Amino acid sequence: MERFDPMSSTQIQPLAPDGYRLRLPGPTFVPERVLQAGAQLVVNHRGPEFRAALVRAEAGLQPILGTRNRILFYAASGSGMMEAAIVNVAGPGDELLIVTHGQFGERFTTIAQAVGAKADVIATPWGEDIDIDAVQARLREKPYRAMVVVHNESSTGIVADLASLGALVRNSPTLLVVDSVSGLGGIEMKQDEWGVDILVSASQKALMCPPGLGLASISPKAWDVINGGGRLPSFYWDFRRAQASAEKGETPFTPAVGLVAGLLEALDMIHAEGLPQVLARHTRLANALRAGGAAIGLSDFGTGKRKSATVVVFDVPAPLDGAVIVRELYQRHRTVIAGARNRLSGKVIRIGTMGAIDADTIYTDLAHLENVLPDLGHALTAGAGVAAAKAYLE
Repeated sequence: MERFDPMSSTQIQPLAPDGYRLRLPGPTFVPERVLQAGAQLVVNHRGPEFRAALVRAEAGLQPILGTRNRILFYAASGSGMMEAAIVNVAGPGDELLIVTHGQFGERFTTIAQAVGAKADVIATPWGEDIDIDAVQARLREKPYRAMVVVHNESSTGIVADLASLGALVRNSPTLLVVDSVSGLGGIEMKQDEWGVDILVSASQKALMCPPGLGLASISPKAWDVINGGGRLPSFYWDFRRAQASAEKGETPFTPAVGLVAGLLEALDMIHAEGLPQVLARHTRLANALRAGGAAIGLSDFGTGKRKSATVVVFDVPAPLDGAVIVRELYQRHRTVIAGARNRLSGKVIRIGTMGAIDADTIYTDLAHLENVLPDLGHALTAGAGVAAAKAYLE
């Protein structure tokens, strides 16, 4: 066990080295004003100040989700909210149809199996678009308590067609349960219009906050199921308890007070820019990164057409290893991107295009790639990636 050495009482020990660039598909760079807001004096989570903060946070989130539902707040990760979504509508023996198109859809399958639900899986090949006709055919075979899908699959860079999936179950008892942890705030979401019954997300991606704040929005159709029984008994994740507290302007348990304060600042930034403009910026910058990547020999992973606006996934040209690219970018430039921790390990690199980013962010990403790749044996024309991105944006 390492010995803990106290630091100076007058100096904060930095976690990151100078020049650190967090370019993951989450968690993402947190703007200074959001950090400062989160560092304010902690207030009573049952007092009028925090009640007012929750009211503002809900009002700011509802247009981003495209809903009039109450927003439930949890101190939780995105995976925690995925589990919450499952345990509130399913228990042992309940039939769930899980539509996977990457690593996080498979996580939903693991969660469902852990709680004893029967998970039927439609496994979309990674990098391809979900086959809506195949989903429709499966839904006709038997009744399901819920269909479960990841909105933006950050492991593959593909976005689910929620409008089409929602239309398949809108007039049936089957619920549509969606994880939009890496999509919300960077990719359009119309929960009510599309018929998404349970939508869960988290703070650390396009919402520009540190990790630790989970969100859930529940449709009236889903509430009928939740209140009707047939769910796994739970305490912390019980949406009924969270809803009862929300009606009083509170959360059922001690919330992440500082994260809610930071979220308010992030929401101010989003709405000051304008939500349509924020979504358009995400799309433009992701496409600019793709254009720059193509110019230096990095192609998009997969054949799917519904590309993400919040993460770009590049195929790694043979014989390069994605993990080596990730390592070299960090060692040379302190630029932190992601590889893969699944069957694509070494075969792809992933770069976040969400939150507080601009054109210069993309140009810097490409300049760093242009610096690293030739020394790893990948031929390219110096400056071609940055030039292609600039041409796209201009």
